[in-house]
Order: sequence, then C-alpha cells, then structure tokens
Amino acid sequence: MNRILRVSQFGRICGLLAFSGLLALASARLTWPRSSGANQTTDKGDVSSADVALLDGFRHVEAASVSDAVEQITGKKTYMTHRMRPVFPAKFAGLALTVLLKKEANHDADALKGMLAAIDHGGPSSVYVMVVEDGNDIAGIGGLMGTAMAARNFSGAVIDGGVRDVSYLQKISFPVFALGIVPSTSVSHYRFAGSNIPVVCDGVSVSPGDFIVADTDGVVVVPRAEAAQVLAAAKELDYKEHSMYGTIEKLKSIEEAVAKFGRL
Repeated sequence: MNRILRVSQFGRICGLLAFSGLLALASARLTWPRSSGANQTTDKGDVSSADVALLDGFRHVEAASVSDAVEQITGKKTYMTHRMRPVFPAKFAGLALTVLLKKEANHDADALKGMLAAIDHGGPSSVYVMVVEDGNDIAGIGGLMGTAMAARNFSGAVIDGGVRDVSYLQKISFPVFALGIVPSTSVSHYRFAGSNIPVVCDGVSVSPGDFIVADTDGVVVVPRAEAAQVLAAAKELDYKEHSMYGTIEKLKSIEEAVAKFGRL
C-alpha cells in the first residue's frame, strides 16, 4: 500500500514538473518576439520609416542612374569627380553626417575631439562625409575611426582627403571612398571646425541628412527634398538600361535599342 502511495505521489510530482516546463516554454515563446522586435528597432536607430524605404531603394539602383536622375530633375550635377575612389569595390547608400577639418598647426590634444564625437553620435545608415581642407595628402580616416564606424553600423565614409590603414579597412570590410591612399595623419596639423553643417565635398554641396549613393562608378549626393522623385526616376532608368542589354544582343544594334527604349 505504501509503495502504491509513493508511486502515486511520484506521478503527481512528475506531472507538476511537466506542467511547469510547459508554462516556462510558453512564457519564453511570448518573450522572444518582443526581444527580436527591440533589436530591429535598434538596428534602424533614429532613421524614419520613410528614410528606411528610400535607403532600401537607393541600395538597389546604380549610382550612374541616380546621377542621371538628379540631373534630369534638378538640372544640377551632384556627382563627385573621378578622383573619389573606393579603397575596395563597394556599394552603399546612407544619410550624410558631415565633418569639416580646418588646416591649423597645433599641439592641442583636443583639436580633433569633435571629429571623434561626431562618430559616436552617428549610427545605422550614417555616411561619414569628411572634408579635410587642402587635405589631398592627409589621411582623414584610418583603421581606428573605421572600426568605430563599422561597430556603429555606418553605411560607409566619403573623405575629401586621404585614407590610410587600407589593409585593415579591407579586413573589416568597411567601405571608404577617398581622394587617395597616404600614410599621413591629421593630428597636430588640423582642427575640428564643425559637424552636421553644410560642406563642399570634392566640389559637391552636401547638407546633413542628404542621401549619399556610392558604387564602383563613384559617389552621388541626392538632396533630401528631391530624394523620392530621384529614386523613382533612377529605378525607371535602371530598368530601361538593364532591359536594353538583351535587346542590343538580339538585334545587334544599339541604334534600334535606343529608339525602342529612349535611353542612352
């Protein structure tokens, strides 16, 4: 009889443990989606849903089509020169976070402090657009700054100046466009002159929050006010051009393809 009672009690205990396990599992299943959702929000940072949609679109069109679209819509050329090249083949789109360095010999340990603070205030989808005054042979960015930007999920960097530590930037796959590769430093030669201010980068006006589109063809600045219109036009230009390749091969005539699609 005692043995029967012990078996019965053991069964009840096992049942309670199993029920507790089911409750724990259900609780965990309810919790997981909330955690995932929180991470998704963090990944987007402060970027609005409208900008997220535009950025996704710009990441899927070619910089050449974006350049043509900007010129058609605004009548302006907003592409940077042939000197602005990537340290390795890369494609990205993001929102401009601008920084200006002024040439000034100094021994001030805080002279470039604002430059670093700007990085730490940037986040997902930021593009670090730096102008180094008369800085063709001065590295505006290197491995340390690139690592910080990569850790904060920047889209990339565009430097009107030089870049160094290129092998490390390649290793961490952080995309940088610059005017050249040099081993120099801005420390003791430059002073931070402002961030999130209008700048002229490689001859193109850039305002904070403008859309930056870059690929192996170069870098294009899209004024924020025209971004949606430019994206729509760039998508149409991309579609026509990509459709033309097969037509040209089939007809063996670029004249007929251009006449058909109205695109060159």
